[in-house]
Amino acid sequence: MDLNQVYIVLCRPEESRNVGAACRAMANNGISHLRIVGKKEDFDDERVRILAIHAANIWEKAEFFDSIQEATADCIISAGTTRRRGKKRKGKLFLPEEFCSFVKESDGKIAVVFGNERTGLTDEEVESCSVGVTIPSDPGFMSLNLSHAVQIICYHFFRAQDPNLKGYTKIELSRLDKTVKCIADNLQKIGFFKIAGRPDMENFWRGILARASLSESEAKYIEKTFTKTAGLASRNRDD
Repeated sequence: MDLNQVYIVLCRPEESRNVGAACRAMANNGISHLRIVGKKEDFDDERVRILAIHAANIWEKAEFFDSIQEATADCIISAGTTRRRGKKRKGKLFLPEEFCSFVKESDGKIAVVFGNERTGLTDEEVESCSVGVTIPSDPGFMSLNLSHAVQIICYHFFRAQDPNLKGYTKIELSRLDKTVKCIADNLQKIGFFKIAGRPDMENFWRGILARASLSESEAKYIEKTFTKTAGLASRNRDD
């Protein structure tokens, strides 16, 4: 997934601050191409920058068009975002992750179109897009803030570029055995148990730590703690 090929299109946005917040949402996820259906002079530059903060460069480079067709003319596909379903709304609507998977191998510009804050995209505007995308939300309050919708879509593109990105990875049992051995070795050094008691102690720690689902950094920290403890105990004996 080449994020440089992703183009966010805001159709008829009304509030300058929402445009700024959308810029920030894009920057959070490494997407920098913004197109707006509307006129630049209709927006308050200062109010855009207040919420864009350090993403003001996206606003500065934004392109302006008179229609969705013009804003997406050089793209190979355009996805209109909508919370409503119907025969004039593409019938089948992709979920964000489904759309990202659908286009991840595409070679060309990909446009995602967001409608006006109050009304969203009209039937005609959705019809002018290649496909439809919907973001599921509670039926009692389905309308999303514009920048929030942009954030969700951009986040899925960001994750699609690196599917191997991990937030927390549990170590395997073979790696856990190294930590258990470190604990047992150091407990033995300080005379915590006789050699005959070591297997029971190892089984105890193996069960506890396996249930704890340790990460690599946590395993290393535990090893460091027991190693340092044994070293301090040895120095105290020498003194």
